[in-house]
Amino acid sequence: MLIRIVKMGFYKQNIDHFLYNFNQVKHQIRAFEGCHFLELYRDIHDPTVYFTYSYWENEEALELYRKSELYNTVWSKTKPLFSKPAKAWSVEKMESLK
Repeated sequence: MLIRIVKMGFYKQNIDHFLYNFNQVKHQIRAFEGCHFLELYRDIHDPTVYFTYSYWENEEALELYRKSELYNTVWSKTKPLFSKPAKAWSVEKMESLK
């Protein structure tokens, strides 16, 4: 299982537009083959910073998404809203305590 974390900073005036766009596509992203989980977070100290947190079957599944028409559509609408470049990490869970 691959976990993908993407940090995005938006201009304040673009946040509603981003949230609208995300709500339009979130179920399609979650239903994409190989995606097992998707959440959206907002930084508690900086309300212009958001994170997506998703689980992917493996790196190949994530790459298929990143090469898809859905990704191109999502990213082409999201990237112009940024106040700074996005940062992304692919990580693996080492331990989970409940």
